Amino acid sequence: MRIHVILLAICSILFLSFSSQKTQKTVADPIDEKVKELLSKMTLEEKIGQMTQITITALEEKGNPGVLDKNKLKEAIQKYKIGSILNVPNPGAPTTQRWNEILNEILEQTNQTSNKIPIIYGIDAIHGANYTAGSTLFPQQIGMAATWDTELVEECTAISAYETRASSIPWVFSPDLDLPRNPNWSRFWESFGEDTYLSSQMGVAMVKGFQGDNVGNNDRVAACIKHFIGYGSTTTGKDRTPSIIPERILRQYDLPIYKKSIEAGAKSIMISSGEINGVPVHASKKLITDVLKKELGFTGIVVTDWQDIIYLHTRHKVAATMREAVKKSVLAGIDMSMVPDNYTFYEELLALVKDGEVPMSRIDDAVSRILKVKFELDLFITPVTDPKKYPDFASESSAELAYKAASESITLLKNENSILPISKNKKILVTGATANSMKYLNGGWSYTWQGENSDKYAQEKFTILEAFQNKIGKQNVSFAEGVSIEKEIDIEKAVKLASTVDYIILCLGEHNYTETPGDINELKITAPQVKLAKALSKVNKPVILILNEGRPRLINDFEKDMHAVLQSYLPGNEGARAIVDVVYGDVNPSGKLPYNYPRFSNSLQKYNRKYTESLGDSEQNDDAEYQKSYNPQYEFGFGLSYTAFEYKNLSINKEKISKSDELVISVDVKNVGDLKGKEVVQLYITDVYASITPEVKSLKRFTKIELSPGETKTVKFTITKDDLGFVNEDNNWVVEEGDFEIMINNFKKKFAFE
Repeated sequence: MRIHVILLAICSILFLSFSSQKTQKTVADPIDEKVKELLSKMTLEEKIGQMTQITITALEEKGNPGVLDKNKLKEAIQKYKIGSILNVPNPGAPTTQRWNEILNEILEQTNQTSNKIPIIYGIDAIHGANYTAGSTLFPQQIGMAATWDTELVEECTAISAYETRASSIPWVFSPDLDLPRNPNWSRFWESFGEDTYLSSQMGVAMVKGFQGDNVGNNDRVAACIKHFIGYGSTTTGKDRTPSIIPERILRQYDLPIYKKSIEAGAKSIMISSGEINGVPVHASKKLITDVLKKELGFTGIVVTDWQDIIYLHTRHKVAATMREAVKKSVLAGIDMSMVPDNYTFYEELLALVKDGEVPMSRIDDAVSRILKVKFELDLFITPVTDPKKYPDFASESSAELAYKAASESITLLKNENSILPISKNKKILVTGATANSMKYLNGGWSYTWQGENSDKYAQEKFTILEAFQNKIGKQNVSFAEGVSIEKEIDIEKAVKLASTVDYIILCLGEHNYTETPGDINELKITAPQVKLAKALSKVNKPVILILNEGRPRLINDFEKDMHAVLQSYLPGNEGARAIVDVVYGDVNPSGKLPYNYPRFSNSLQKYNRKYTESLGDSEQNDDAEYQKSYNPQYEFGFGLSYTAFEYKNLSINKEKISKSDELVISVDVKNVGDLKGKEVVQLYITDVYASITPEVKSLKRFTKIELSPGETKTVKFTITKDDLGFVNEDNNWVVEEGDFEIMINNFKKKFAFE
């Protein structure tokens, strides 16, 4: 009897387990079933159309910018059956209502097709809904990285998602996960800086902010992580030029950034416009299919960048014809082509499939991925959202969040004799190329591609000059532009006015740009700006330098003569208010550099350099003079505060760990100053000896804390063996036995891995 009872119990458990698994499968995969069913109804032409993405400007009436040509739109959707449209219509930045009208015009056409498959509209919403008039614009990514606050980044990105969906757009080409190795690169500011771990954490925060727990909610959008892979590592520092990257390096530093965001659920990924070791990434089956789709398990949409299949033929010269370019890229694993302004991709791919050169299995895989994201976004139910249902679009609370992000990004790099903050009852001169334009606060991807119309679209926001005038009154603020970015204007006037004030606020930096138009031949800040800085430094008045730039332009020629230096990056529409509040002490700066700020153009080492990149004093011979090989202007992770923090009691829970152990690190941080302040506690690890030359140090953990005067907090970090690994000569991740060193602030502790 007992045996029967036991057998009955086992059978019951097995039945329940089977039933549960069956139920779970049904619940877990309803979208896959919908995709499979829809795919079975589609013609070859419809499938290839889904893989085709066209820019909205190609569908406008000739001579009538911003107005869609009904015949062109009908041709695109009903003849070529395109699956996606992108970009901003001319002349730039429609209102939410106009966006709604555009998307409804598109919907009217898709509703006349046999399967009524909705268009997925994509946009470069990289620092807010930056292609929508009146939207909240946040700091650009490099500034968000400088906050070192992932929760804040996620919160800001959620606002970006909300305002993008208020614009009836469900798909954003963001975040940028490139790892720039050359600060000359024109898209440096679109990245999170030079570190893998910091970039990984920030990337995950943005994916979560965009997509939330359910990307189908009407306040969320599908993220598109970009640009897979190696795009920011060009040897020349110029955009879309070749990279030379050993696979070991690619796997250790670049891939982990994408891996984390894929694990966070990113719905799409954009491929790099560059080439690695002579192979354009758009033509690399190894990178797109073998590594991205198989090894990393990416199941979302793989989309090209602008015109990059065409470029395989016209620029990279790896395809003798357009047909060959399409074949190479689709077989490499491309799911959607950002064509962007003709139907050559559609026509060539249709012919290739009919001729048996591209298998239907590849087409069905690509289209399934596209349809799945459309179902996940709930586009078949709500293809176009209603802007009236978004009452918090461009709300005051969103603007204040953008202000907070700008405030926490601003990095105090120098504060000689604690000259900052200054008193509000002093007279100031505001001068410099970036002092009085919103273009320089926002940079590229702001209302238009290059951001040249920010003064028009953000005219109700403060420039740096206007923010100072608003703060202390126009009567206390003198102004002379002095120079533009490239030309001298009235340096003598600026010098003359400087003698009449108490402080000089010198605003220098870069013009607005992105991509190839932002390529430079010299990293040093432009000559007219250098001349203005040197002239003002001779007036014998305190000079406060405010940098407003997307990449670290060299200031070594005059930095020693500056009394204070603030890096504001590209802080967005609320950036000027934040800058002024930092200058006057209403905000205590807490930003930290997400990159090494170089001192010289031929000394561009990263903070996590190899020992052989920085010759030590003990290695120098007595019979020669040496220049320091590692001497950045300011180092990665650096940033001052108006208060002071004391670290003590660094401890670890064990001195030896094995592969199954966790190492818990603890440190006390105390605010020993007079002001409340925020501090970024940074944990670095050094592998003392390894079979591959180790880095001097590598960031492994960080957290941002706030402390009142006299307050102490204990910060704890946990690491495992996975934080100790590197990629070896066989391109495999390994953790070798031996000694490691932890560093927090100036304190170090050794432990061993066995």
